[in-house]
Amino acid sequence: NYFVAFFDSHLIHYPTPTNLTYAWSFGSLAGICLIIQIVTGIFLATHYTPNMKLAFNSIQYIMRDVPNGWFIRYIHANGASMFFIVVYAHLFRGLYYGSYIQPRELIWCSGVILLLLMMGTAFTGYVLPWGQMSFWGATVITSMVTILPKGQLIAEWLWGGYVIKDPTLRRFFVIHYLLPFIIVAFSLIHLALLHKEGSN
Repeated sequence: NYFVAFFDSHLIHYPTPTNLTYAWSFGSLAGICLIIQIVTGIFLATHYTPNMKLAFNSIQYIMRDVPNGWFIRYIHANGASMFFIVVYAHLFRGLYYGSYIQPRELIWCSGVILLLLMMGTAFTGYVLPWGQMSFWGATVITSMVTILPKGQLIAEWLWGGYVIKDPTLRRFFVIHYLLPFIIVAFSLIHLALLHKEGSN
């Protein structure tokens, strides 16, 4: 069967260089982090309310009233930091061993896109608890676009109004929920490119 042979050649009998070390395991560790983030995120989304008046209280509800909700939330929040630590280790290993050099430049470029998507996901997630830090974080970061030509228009388009309000929080929640699935798609592209060229 073609599919069995494909999975065998890419997962079981995949040829790898003999000089690989533990430094080469950060990519798969990042994949595990992504899965943990998606699973805990879906669980949290079932209890979260993207509304200015209710967002903070819905987090308190998760923390205090949902069985083991505090544990899931802390896994999600600290898992995000762990995800970045693992990805930066993966990135620096790639830099050290010249993984950006031809013929692996497309693997590197797909990795950079993944990092940018992760940053977008992390920022939109940081805003969701809607405390003081979240609100002012969103205000400062989204206001950075005002330095561009027609920047105020872009900022108002991002906010969904003249100031940060309910539409901003709702769209940040939607973006935060959708981006991880885009990250999964790019991760598969990243892996496909890696398996095409092989590890350096």
